[in-house]
Amino acid sequence: MTVALAEAAARDLDAQDPLPTLRARFHLPPATGGGYPEAAYFAGNSLGLQPAATRAALDAELADWARLGVEGHVAAARPWVSYHQQLRDPAARLVGARPAEVVLMNSLTVNLHLMMVSFYRPTPRRQAIVIEDTAFPSDSYAVRSQVAFHGYDPDEAVIRLSPRPGESTLRSEDIASWLAEHGHRVALVLLGGVNYYSGELLDIPAITRAGQAAGAIVGWDLAHAAGNVPLRLHDWGVDWAAWCTYKYLNSGPGAIAGAFVHERHLADRSLPKLAGWWSTDPDVRFRMRPTVTPVDTADSWQLSNPPILAMAPVRASLEMFDAVGMDALRAKSIRLTAYLETLLGEICAEGPMEVLTPRDPDRRGAQLSVRLHGMAADEVSAALRTRHGVVADARRPDVIRLAPVPMYSTFHDCWRAATALAEVASGSCAGS
Repeated sequence: MTVALAEAAARDLDAQDPLPTLRARFHLPPATGGGYPEAAYFAGNSLGLQPAATRAALDAELADWARLGVEGHVAAARPWVSYHQQLRDPAARLVGARPAEVVLMNSLTVNLHLMMVSFYRPTPRRQAIVIEDTAFPSDSYAVRSQVAFHGYDPDEAVIRLSPRPGESTLRSEDIASWLAEHGHRVALVLLGGVNYYSGELLDIPAITRAGQAAGAIVGWDLAHAAGNVPLRLHDWGVDWAAWCTYKYLNSGPGAIAGAFVHERHLADRSLPKLAGWWSTDPDVRFRMRPTVTPVDTADSWQLSNPPILAMAPVRASLEMFDAVGMDALRAKSIRLTAYLETLLGEICAEGPMEVLTPRDPDRRGAQLSVRLHGMAADEVSAALRTRHGVVADARRPDVIRLAPVPMYSTFHDCWRAATALAEVASGSCAGS
């Protein structure tokens, strides 16, 4: 097929897709090369694009602040004192939870620490935390610091699970088997639902069951899963989870994060918690009592009053996800990723690169990670951006991550990315 025919075929797929693209509702960066006005943006697994609705959501709160001052806490169109409650229901729907189990607060790593304060309870015989060897560095730092805080040796107590020799991704069944054999040592299992590096989607319910059967608490970092794949945290029996909202949830750099605690833990007064003003029952909050009045919801893990200007973009984003639905987005994600995989397969057959992400759609999210043998990822990513207007993420030394996000990516974007990568790789090989 000629280049022109292949491009036309990609545009036909966009025209015929049952879920038309929502890219008109986002701000696309301008392309710096390739002859297109807009970039083909594949870095939504790092930072999602800005929805057009975000500015209006922020402007509304700024206007109320200007008009009302401190009275905005109770008199704003969306009163600030209870603002976080507006996010509870849509966030719960997004992750498959009951409203009482969810709270939007802080940033991801802060929430991981707050959850571990309650749920990492090491003993001399059961002190290990299990993570994946390719866990995001922040998770590694967090668990090591928690282990050290409790007086144990992180080099011994933090167990990093690796793929089988010769493989690039963990197998969920191998994790479950390891837990069945060694779980008596494990206090906490903390894995990424979708691995940031490979894009692999783990079997969250199966691993949760395996960890709990071994006597461990099971938590999940859903930074790359929330807004990417359908989740059923309550039904799966997950003990707790935390996620950010600036990747697939498009809520802006450093946006407010989310946390989930299963309802079976909500009334457990024996759980240790750090506390602050927003941890107490809102009905008595302004009586200024010196001790916390507990509430049996995830709100009891909050510390401070809600940051309104950080929550407004999250509210705007969650409204979009509610309107479209995760099932429809996931179906389109599978179609886009499969199409991109087909195109990359043709390139990989002819060039020095390979896709690391599992081929099974049920074992991956909206991401394909490509290893570039003999090429530097930073240089390839720069060439894609400056010469072709394709924005991808580089992971040193030799991996490019491409995330076709169903909210705004198109089949034509996938075609642009694949043809650009083929040209860049060809040039790199010729010059090597």
